[in-house]
Amino acid sequence: MEYPGNELELFENAINWKAYFAFKLSPYIKGHVAEVGAGIGGSTTFLFNSQVKDWTCFEPDLRLFKQLKRSSDSWSFNSQLILKNGFLPDEINLYDTILYIDVLEHIANDKEELEKALTALRKGGNLIVLVPAFKYLFSPFDVSVGHFRRYTKAMLKSLVPNSLNNYEFFYLDSLGFVSSLVNKWVLKQAYPSLQQIQFWDRVLVPMSKVLDPIHGHSFGKSLVMRIEK
Repeated sequence: MEYPGNELELFENAINWKAYFAFKLSPYIKGHVAEVGAGIGGSTTFLFNSQVKDWTCFEPDLRLFKQLKRSSDSWSFNSQLILKNGFLPDEINLYDTILYIDVLEHIANDKEELEKALTALRKGGNLIVLVPAFKYLFSPFDVSVGHFRRYTKAMLKSLVPNSLNNYEFFYLDSLGFVSSLVNKWVLKQAYPSLQQIQFWDRVLVPMSKVLDPIHGHSFGKSLVMRIEK
């Protein structure tokens, strides 16, 4: 499998954004962890925490996997890290936490993928999905990086088996939502510039971190779903 985008290197500069979603997600990340579609590891170091026993990164793209291996040489938790060039296996009860951080939108059959993940998840474990939000924000950027879709709560909920009812949804980055609207209707860019990434990350993300709780995380550029099995 070959990943079509090259935005991962660019978004490595989004330090405040990664720290923000890590702050929201880390309390649920523990035990034996699988990160599906880890890319070059841009989110891994932010999400790893003291509750983790071991962390397996799955990355099917060979170019990204080689870069992930090089990056991981400098990580302080190497003894707890497992790197695999491939996909999440079709096995049961393997992990306490399974993560899809900006990955599910790249997968054609997202329902089948989540069913496999829930099979691999242990009872009491958490499946955590972060995806781009709102179909009407779909833009040339989404096309250029291989997105099949953007999501609403209803779309994600339709992927969850009826037997599971312990889940939550919330949006993040309300000002990022506004900037995405500007890109879709005005700029129509396939890729943002480094300067735009820095402005979003250094100015808009800290403001979103304040504003999001005020409106109850009711909208934003990204959507999070957490399922407890």
